[in-house]
Amino acid sequence: MTLRRVLSLMLCGGLAACAAVTPPAPKAAAPVAATVEWIHPLIDGYGGVHPNAELPIRPEPDIDYKIFVDVVHVNPDHGQLADSLDRLARLVNLMAYAGVPPEHVHIAALLDGGAGLLALTDEAYRKRFKVGNPNLALLHLLKTHGVMLMLCSQAMAEANLSQSDFSPDATVTLSALTDPVVFGQRGYSYVQL
Repeated sequence: MTLRRVLSLMLCGGLAACAAVTPPAPKAAAPVAATVEWIHPLIDGYGGVHPNAELPIRPEPDIDYKIFVDVVHVNPDHGQLADSLDRLARLVNLMAYAGVPPEHVHIAALLDGGAGLLALTDEAYRKRFKVGNPNLALLHLLKTHGVMLMLCSQAMAEANLSQSDFSPDATVTLSALTDPVVFGQRGYSYVQL
């Protein structure tokens, strides 16, 4: 028993006394039915942005942004679009909503570890997960809008996969261990999804 716990029991006169003086938890407020507006400034249908032009901290349109995104999270349901990729689309849409021109936004996204499987071709994805790959359309849109998508060749080898098992929208790199270092040296800010 910690000293803090002993003092607490001494001050309260034991557990029963503490329970007797502990106020009841407040009742939860009823949920408010509100409609939230979501817009898709650049990537339609993905990465919705809640508009709010009044906020003081936001990307500035005349600055060049270099962002290294380490995509590590995957959904347990392989038949659903990966939330992390939808958040990556939100990043692209947020920059567009803030008025940053596409030529000022440089995003390199590493599909790290298990997240690399999000870029499997539909055929390879079906072999592995028994369902079509719901991420391919968004991956293609991300690349179309300037996001560099990357896959770790070391993870490919460990999974006994080859480059032909993956979407051509992704670039194979030497390693997920070295990519953050390489892009950090190039002045990219690190974000993990």
